Amino acid sequence: QYLLLLHSKNSIMRRSKVKNIFISHYHKDDANVQQLKKRLRNIGYDVRNSSVDSTKYQNIKPSTKFIQRHLSRCVRWSGTFICLIGEKTHSRPWVNYEINQAHKFGKKIVGIYKHGCSDNVELPKALKKYSNSIIGWNSLDKLGNVLDGKPMYESPSSTPASPIYSITRVHC
Repeated sequence: QYLLLLHSKNSIMRRSKVKNIFISHYHKDDANVQQLKKRLRNIGYDVRNSSVDSTKYQNIKPSTKFIQRHLSRCVRWSGTFICLIGEKTHSRPWVNYEINQAHKFGKKIVGIYKHGCSDNVELPKALKKYSNSIIGWNSLDKLGNVLDGKPMYESPSSTPASPIYSITRVHC
C-alpha cells in the first residue's frame, strides 16, 4: 500500500511506507518482535501490527475457538504475514495455525530469523511449505524489497539460500 503525492511544480513523488503486518512468534521471543518493529520504523516504515504481543497483552484465558477467530481476523486484516523464526518457533502450534491462515487468505508470507539464530534452526512446517521469502536478521534493510513482492531466501547468517519448495503463485 503506497500513497503517492505529486508535487505540481517539481513532479516529485514520495512514497508513504504504510504496512499492515502480522508478526507470528513464540511468546518468549517478544523482545525480538519489539526490536523488529523498531527497526522497520527506523528504515521508514509506518508499521501497523495486528498480532498479539506484549504491547497488547491482557491477563485473560480465552477459549480455543475465540483465539482461532481472533487470530484469523488479525491475519486476514494484514497485508503481509511475518514469522519471526527462533529456536522454538517450529514447535508452537499457534504459529503453524497462523501461517496456515495466512496461506488460506493469500497473504505474502515472510520468515525472518531472529538475531543470533544458528544455521541449524528448524523452520515451522507450514513456513517451509508456504513462505514467499525467508531472510536473516542482518538483512532487514532488504525487507522493503521483500514487502514489495521481490522474493529472497537466506540462511540465518544472511547468506543466500534456495527455497525449500518451488512455488508458483497465481493471482486471479
